Amino acid sequence: MSSILTNTSAMVALQTLKGINANLNKTQDEISTGKSVATARDNSAVWAISKVMEADVKGFTAISASLALGSTTIGVASNAAETVTNLLTDMKQKIVAAQEDNVDRGKIQTDIKAMAAQIKSVTDAAQFNGLNMLSNKTNKVGVGTVDVLSSLDRSSSAVTAANITVGRQDLTTSQAVLGAAISTAVGSAAVLNATQSVTITMAPATVITAGMGFSISLAATAPATGAKYTAANYTTGTALADQNKIAYVARDGDSQADVMRGLAGALAGFMSASGLDTDVLSVSASSNTLTVASKVSDADHTITVSAFSGATAATNIIGGGLAALDKFDVSTKGGAKSALMGVESMLQTSIAAAAKFGSAQGRINIQASFVSKLTDSLKAGIGSMVDADMEEASARLQALQVQQQLSIQALSIANQAPQNILALFR
Repeated sequence: MSSILTNTSAMVALQTLKGINANLNKTQDEISTGKSVATARDNSAVWAISKVMEADVKGFTAISASLALGSTTIGVASNAAETVTNLLTDMKQKIVAAQEDNVDRGKIQTDIKAMAAQIKSVTDAAQFNGLNMLSNKTNKVGVGTVDVLSSLDRSSSAVTAANITVGRQDLTTSQAVLGAAISTAVGSAAVLNATQSVTITMAPATVITAGMGFSISLAATAPATGAKYTAANYTTGTALADQNKIAYVARDGDSQADVMRGLAGALAGFMSASGLDTDVLSVSASSNTLTVASKVSDADHTITVSAFSGATAATNIIGGGLAALDKFDVSTKGGAKSALMGVESMLQTSIAAAAKFGSAQGRINIQASFVSKLTDSLKAGIGSMVDADMEEASARLQALQVQQQLSIQALSIANQAPQNILALFR
């Protein structure tokens, strides 16, 4: 049945043309934007996932910059620590030379002072953007470490930032200062006689906090004739000024072992500055213990060794890891021997610092490489979800253009149907 009021063929042709035009517009959008999912209406689920991943990509881009900054900062500290190690090695060579009697110890001492000044110059200048990893001398808790932003960890419910924590390694030469006399005993006082040794042990439960002060005091009796020391040289006293002669103030992040090593270094510096001979007295530190040994077989040779600690005091000033360096005095034979013991301890400190910085920098560089590859993988994943297949889009565009032309032609033919009905009435 033909009707001049309802042209079914034209309606079908028109709907077909509208569908083709819609597909053609979508294909043209894909070609112009390069995306098959450009907006949420294209595919809301895929679009939402892609936006989360794009946000992560931007986050990891910022993390890459953070890792680059961290690597550079730690690299500066590592190079400085290695330089200090080389200078201490050269200093040890001169101190070894000072052990010989037939040398000019005065000139060697001048060289040692110059090297100490150069070490101070290196550690003071070892900063990047104002951050010096070779200095840790504030009482504030938390300043002993630096966090380098390293990753974003996403779970089903939250996103958290991950860090690589790098500890400061103090290699400065500033002196520790006790602001008030301290009296809390670390272990008990012990008397050395003949070839005895005493080990002072810190209670395992003792918590070390930044600014906590420690000191060693010595008291000696009169020696027998011919002994290598005098009682006055070995006696420090317990007043504030005396306690500052062999003192250590804890830094943020210090362990009991760090404190004991610091006290051992301070004692070695005191012995060198006082011209005391390590053939008479020696000191070593391990874990939470400090061992002081007498090497003289003399019944009248008696030394009392005491160690003290005090609670954190705002007036205490934290010293540098190489604080005893300025106390080295090789102008005497006894001082030269004590300086050799002290410089060996400091050399191990600087080597350990350089090794820790090198390890941290290596980890940062590995993480930076991983983040770079992870970012590329995320970008590839986003592209596989939302990017348009340009070859397919090109072929589809040509096919749709042909379909559009044919649909227009079909619609034109369908619109001619009423004209055919006029022929029936002629």
